[in-house]
Amino acid sequence: MQQQEIWFSAVQEEERMRYDADQAFEAFRQRVAEHRTPKQPKRVIGWKSVFKYAAAVLVVGLVSFFSYQKGESNLKEALTQVEVEAPLGAQTRLRLPDGTLVVLNAGSRLVYPQDFGVDNREVELSGEGYFEVARNEKLPFHVQTPSLSVRVLGTKFNFRDYPNDEEAVIALLEGKVALGNRLREEAEIILLPDEQVTLDKEEGHMKKKSTKVKNSLEWTSGRLFFDEMPLPEVAKILERSYGVHITFATDSLRDLRFYGSFSRSEQDIKDILQALVKTGKVRYTQTEKEITLY
Repeated sequence: MQQQEIWFSAVQEEERMRYDADQAFEAFRQRVAEHRTPKQPKRVIGWKSVFKYAAAVLVVGLVSFFSYQKGESNLKEALTQVEVEAPLGAQTRLRLPDGTLVVLNAGSRLVYPQDFGVDNREVELSGEGYFEVARNEKLPFHVQTPSLSVRVLGTKFNFRDYPNDEEAVIALLEGKVALGNRLREEAEIILLPDEQVTLDKEEGHMKKKSTKVKNSLEWTSGRLFFDEMPLPEVAKILERSYGVHITFATDSLRDLRFYGSFSRSEQDIKDILQALVKTGKVRYTQTEKEITLY
């Protein structure tokens, strides 16, 4: 823009020097015309117009003020939140200010306020996390996801609720927890050790059953455990654990279930895929991070 402005200035100077005489005559003619043209009466602005403009300015001012207040409130809230993530292919362990141990599985996120443990113990979970909650009867521990809310005093449990999963699952190892359904009106469910609740996100119903919860915690020690798990769920776990993308070329594979136990430190994604092939029902192709099952 600076070069363009300089170029225009040079042109204007050249034109001024070329037409000085013409401009002098034109200026004289305009002054004569001004004396002959009657002056227009001054426009008087009424009080109604003043109030109208003042009201418009006030409305704009109020909108700007409340927008600023809302933006400032959101900014303060964001600045007072602590967010911890476990990237794909990795896990994250953390100790909350109250002493609670949390292990986040791959592709998970935990958010809690900076003043956690002062007036409340509330956290938000996206993904899967194992919790060993420090006991505090005066301040119950709350975990919330878009689907479920969990209230405990002191306990050990596993909570899985990934955004793209069809189900949310919570399994209790020790203590007692109360579950609330956030998708529909439903009575709280009390969970006891070696019990599991599964929430169908589409229908919104919770179902409780007995289970071996220790199997659900294999991932915290670096193992992958599949207990008659549907193949689409197996694929999701492999995607998060190894940072790959898995697609199905044949829809009939989605009805298959798989059983197996693997060590992430000793076996890679190819070992697990070979185990699937040995069932005689699955084959695969792989190009870098893309895997197709057929």
